[in-house]
Formats: sequence, structure tokens, C-alpha cells
Amino acid sequence: MDNSAAVDEDLSARTRRGRAVKPRTRPPRSPWRARATARLAALEAQLKRQEARPRPDGRKALLEGMRGHLEKARAAADERFGWRRPWSGATAREGVWANLRDADVLLLQLVSDAEAAGRAGEVLALVRRHLDKDNPQRVRLAQRIGHIVSVGPTPSDRALMVRALDGAYENLDAELARVRSLRNILWTATFVVLLGVTGLALYGWFFPSSLSLCFTPKAGPDDTQVMDVVCPSKDYPTAMKGRSAGSHALPRDILTVEIAGLAGAALTVIASLRRIRGTSAPYMLPLASAVLKFPTGALSAFLGVLLIRGAFVPGLSDLDSRAQVLAWAAVFGAAQHLVTRLVDERAQMTLSEVGRPTGAGADPETAALGASGGDEQPGTAGAPAADSDGEGRREPAGTSPGQRAEVRGA
Repeated sequence: MDNSAAVDEDLSARTRRGRAVKPRTRPPRSPWRARATARLAALEAQLKRQEARPRPDGRKALLEGMRGHLEKARAAADERFGWRRPWSGATAREGVWANLRDADVLLLQLVSDAEAAGRAGEVLALVRRHLDKDNPQRVRLAQRIGHIVSVGPTPSDRALMVRALDGAYENLDAELARVRSLRNILWTATFVVLLGVTGLALYGWFFPSSLSLCFTPKAGPDDTQVMDVVCPSKDYPTAMKGRSAGSHALPRDILTVEIAGLAGAALTVIASLRRIRGTSAPYMLPLASAVLKFPTGALSAFLGVLLIRGAFVPGLSDLDSRAQVLAWAAVFGAAQHLVTRLVDERAQMTLSEVGRPTGAGADPETAALGASGGDEQPGTAGAPAADSDGEGRREPAGTSPGQRAEVRGA
């Protein structure tokens, strides 16, 4: 008996026992999939509702287009990438949300005039979040919103709402694409730095004397044959004169310095957590910025100790003990924050740009709202965008220009 037959028999047995049969659905594997699945279910319900309405010319193509977008979103949300998941998750996420947004734009063309008027405020809010203040669609929609809500949308108003919503979604996609691009750059930089740090540790392991981090802080008296040698992994208080300090290097010296640098970098990561704010944007950009600090701290610790050994720092050429070498390695590991903090600032700036469009010097939207009284069609004088006198005072509906002049003159 195959699996499908076994499942059918089990369902039949449960039904005969009088218990309700519930489909076994697997929970979403990530929070974004759960949100996308909920949004997908809502749009599918709207699609069924629109399919039940009469279908004049043009609606069939819109319905088929919406159904196609929802099917693609469902397929992307349910797709399992296996071992390719770390590299394909962003593709699935963008595929799901792009199709859901396109389906929402098509839905706005399908709903009735009353429903479109009810969504006008939602559309305007999205437009204000993702379109610039001087964007013509945003300005015109703000100018027409009063007429749309109070009287209802004309065909041109509906087309304006559709174009504005589509433009807002396109800008949102562009904002999230910038977040994803910076995230990819940070993870790539982390991998490259980690590869370099690992290569240094392996080179030092197999050729310890060629990249020595040992110091000779003081030599014994001239009549003795001993001297002090300090290495990151071990002290040699009775080393024989005539041998170079590099000959005492151990394979684990560079690795020891890098571990001390990692510890110093960890302190800066903990300290930077107080400045990290939660965000609704995907891709965990703050995490990528924080992880970059660890290999960078290991690299800066190695370079810092190497500079001290090369007498590059004036007045600081010989370290007296192994503990001092490791202490300086930790300090240099923490000093990577001087560079990576610029990355943190760039990441925070990129996140703050999501849902916050660039503003213009003047506000054309406000100017359009103030001048919209002459643009409205007859019967819209009572709309919110048309009954303000420019100074924040409301005037009665139907007031003539002459009466307005008398009121202002008074």
C-alpha cells in the first residue's frame, strides 16, 4: 500500500470514529514566512470575493493576473532549498513579497468605488512613507484625497491611486534592496577578513620563526650567556645568547595573539549593543555589522603586536612579559572599533532610510493641499483638502470667493 492510500485510510478511520479531520499543515519555518502566509491568505480571500462578482470587460485579465501572482507567492513561500537555504532565502523572500505587492496593486483595480475610497487613506500613508515629498504622484494624491474620500474616486483618481501605490511599492523594494546589498557586502568582508586571519594562523603554525612575535626586553650581563625572550605563548628567562628571538617562536603564537584580539573585539561588540535598535527591516543588518568586528579584532591585534615588535611605535619596542604582549593584543583588538564604527553608522543610516523618503527643501504636498480648492470638482467644497483658508481655519461649505474675502478682511 502506498503512502497516499495509507493517508486516505487513516482519514476515513478518523472520520468514522466521529472525530473532525484537520489537515496536517507544517508551520512556517521563519517569521517572515508566517507573515507572508497570513497576507497571502487574506489576498486569496479577496480574490475569491472578486471572482464572485460580475465580470465586465477587463476584469478577467486582472483576476488572472492576480491569481498568477498569488500562485507564484505561494510557490516561493513553500519552496525548500535544502543546503542552498543560506544563499536562497533572500531570493524566496523577495519573490514572495514582490508578488504579494503586485497582487495588491491589481486588487485595487478590481474593488468597488466604495472600497477604493476606503483604502485611500492606507494608500496615502504608504505613499508618504516611500515616495519623496516632491513626487508628482504623492502631491496629486494628497490634493485629491478629500474628493476621493467624500465623493468617491473617478476613473482618473483610481488610476492615480494605482500608480501611486505601485510607485510606493517599487521604492520600498529599492530600499530593501539597499539593505540586502549592504548586508551582502558585510558578510563578504567578514568572510575575506576571516580567511586572512585563518591564513596567518596557519602560516605561523607551520613557519613560526618566519613571522615571529617574540621580544627581547633585556639581555643578561656581558659575562653571562643568557637573555630574556618573551613570546605570546611562553616566556624564556634563560634563553641562550647568540640565538635570535624568532628561533624561540612557537606555532601557536599568532593564534594566541588573534584570540586575545577576539576577546578585545567582543568587549566592543557588547558595548555597541546599547546603540542597536530593533528594526522591522529584514536581513539582520546589525548582526552582520557586529560579526565583522570579531575577525577584524583578531587581524588588528596581530598587526598591532607586529608594529610594536618592529619598533614602529616610538618608545614602545620591547614588551617585558607574555601577559603584557597579550594585554596589548587585546587593546589592539578593541581598537578595531575606530574603523568598524563607521560601518555601524552606515548600517544605521541605511536602516533609517527604509520608510523615510528624502524630503525636499519646500513641501510641495502642503502647497498643493493649500491650492487644491480650485482644482476640485463641483460639490467637493466640504472636503478636508478644499475647505481650509490657508491659515488653518475651516470655512463653511459653499462659501463663495467674495464671502471668503469679506471674512478674511474682517
